[in-house]
Amino acid sequence: MNRQVAILAGGCFWCTEAVFLEVEGVLSVESGYCGGQTSDPSYEEVCGGRTGHAEAVRVEFDADRIGYQEILAIFFGTHDPTTLNRQGNDVGTQYRSAVFPLDDEQRAQAEAFIAKLEADRVFGSPIVTTIESPGTWYPAEAYHQRFFERNPYQGYCMAVVAPKVAKFRRGFASRLKKR
Repeated sequence: MNRQVAILAGGCFWCTEAVFLEVEGVLSVESGYCGGQTSDPSYEEVCGGRTGHAEAVRVEFDADRIGYQEILAIFFGTHDPTTLNRQGNDVGTQYRSAVFPLDDEQRAQAEAFIAKLEADRVFGSPIVTTIESPGTWYPAEAYHQRFFERNPYQGYCMAVVAPKVAKFRRGFASRLKKR
């Protein structure tokens, strides 16, 4: 097994986590905070927009089963990378689209992936996803972990998370975990 980690921010971490939990080759997904300057921030502090952190996910995957490029394809295919500091009704820097590469190879792959998306004009607007130094990873509070799985009928989950998971299932059916 070739364990690797990707850290990605695509708006609310409940959505991104729910998508990656369904991906074949993904070993674990943890919601948390990345890219800020406050030590050990709380959800309330991050939501206040003053810590500099993004709601993000730490995706551990088996690179023998799914590559970093495929992780990026799923990431860019399941959120809007063209809206600055916003995903739907979630607004603020904590909801920015960002990739936090853990080494020079991931950085180069992310830069090349974004450049190709732009060259191919995949989106109708320019991509605003940032590529940032990860800094320190802070896991989110326990009640945020596997939130959609535990709360599928909660209002936000039904209105926002479920459609993103459905979009993943339609667009990346070949990458679904076998159940």
